[in-house]
Amino acid sequence: MLFWFRQRWLDLVASIYIYNEHRGYTALDQILVAIRMRFPEDHDFIAEVERHRADEHKHYLMFRRWFEKRGMRPLFVDRTCGHIDRFIEIMFRSRINDIDALSLIGDRRNFEKMCRVVSLTERRGYRQVETLLRHPFVLSDSMLTKIFQVIKVDEPSHWAPYERWLARNQAREPVWWERMIDRFIHSELLLLKLPILFLNPALRRRAAWPDESDVPIRAPVSSAATA
Repeated sequence: MLFWFRQRWLDLVASIYIYNEHRGYTALDQILVAIRMRFPEDHDFIAEVERHRADEHKHYLMFRRWFEKRGMRPLFVDRTCGHIDRFIEIMFRSRINDIDALSLIGDRRNFEKMCRVVSLTERRGYRQVETLLRHPFVLSDSMLTKIFQVIKVDEPSHWAPYERWLARNQAREPVWWERMIDRFIHSELLLLKLPILFLNPALRRRAAWPDESDVPIRAPVSSAATA
């Protein structure tokens, strides 16, 4: 029974992580469109976000290899288990896939908000990885332990670019109610969604890997460029 419980828990946690890592790098593709168009001269910021995107993709591939080694695909979890999905839906009242890069570029307040959302999400991810690296189930799986150790090393460089950009541009830091939303999303996943998914016998596995549906992101053409 303990073996089944441990395997089921690791399976579900890794499935949630692979979803979030995939969502992370695909969402950053859209953010990079906005950054390159709005701040083309800010080469350092662009390079830092590109490295962040590369890390998220690397983490996704590590989780994919973990599943491949076990001869299975992840369990099917959707955007309701995505931290960045929920955060953006609450803050922007729109799903990630529906956010228009041009609108994000056109309103500086929206871009500042996006930077705060990404920063809070990455800091939350770091704290969660610290917790997982103390968990006996994770420590019992050497490959998964190494994956989370890599993520812990990479994570601080993920929130830093957005916080530096906010500071350079004299934009405010996250305030108490934004931090409360972050805590609510995390608690909702940990205390409600994770137990429900764990106990759901009908939870199926993905028919395909998430990255099989990836499509290249092209920069939108502004109305000024087409005038």
